[in-house]
Amino acid sequence: MALAAALVAVSLAPARTHAFPSRIVSLSPTATEDLFAIGAGKQVVAVDDQSNYPTNAPHTSLSGYTPNVEAIAAYKPDLVVISFGGPFVDQLKSLGIPVVFENAADNLAQAYEEIRDLGRLTGHETQATAVVHGMETQLKQIVQSVPKSRRHLSVYHELDQTYYSATSDTFIGRIYKLFGFRDIADAADTAHTGYPQLSAEYIVSANPDIVVLADSKCCGQTATTVAARPGWQTISAVKSHRVITVDDDVASRWGPRVVDFARAVAAIAKKG
Repeated sequence: MALAAALVAVSLAPARTHAFPSRIVSLSPTATEDLFAIGAGKQVVAVDDQSNYPTNAPHTSLSGYTPNVEAIAAYKPDLVVISFGGPFVDQLKSLGIPVVFENAADNLAQAYEEIRDLGRLTGHETQATAVVHGMETQLKQIVQSVPKSRRHLSVYHELDQTYYSATSDTFIGRIYKLFGFRDIADAADTAHTGYPQLSAEYIVSANPDIVVLADSKCCGQTATTVAARPGWQTISAVKSHRVITVDDDVASRWGPRVVDFARAVAAIAKKG
């Protein structure tokens, strides 16, 4: 789907003398990470205000949430990469600017395909294939590093301090499934959103073996603040020192740094 959309978008571009885009604007933090990982960074002329990695990306005040067509067009892009649509897409196309969708991946297979898509579109197919292969290899090694005796652990993934969580049907939840972990949010997702709001009582009762805090940057949550919550001292993860903080951005994106996330989870699973 992503590749088909990309090819359609590129077909709308005006004729140009070079084979691949040389002035890319990325309005997707994950796409930005993907582009630089595959060696297309020199072709990127601007990234949105949420693209904070890598540090050498051409950071701007462009918004990926409320895109300003005039501001985007001012960079004279020959490709704009986005992760969601809107009226601005047709406006960009009317100016002869091709747009490619790289939607939020539901699983690793989709994340890998998006990396390969960008490789084909930018002339870095070989590098993109190498990135995907590296991710696959590293993830396999990381999962295998966790003893089978720890594959039964339960996990609570915290998105913010109001206890929103992610189930095993989400991208990040599927990373936990690689290890065989049981996600305590699954049973609470009666609305099937993938992101239910739990309660402190529910979490304490579920007694997770691992607590992963993806709200350390946004909300200042740490193992210390978790241990200080009423009743949480009895939770297995707290007692066994298996509460871990992860970079909020890494935990919410589906690019190459998912390997770093998996490595952190593996380390905490082996602890205690």
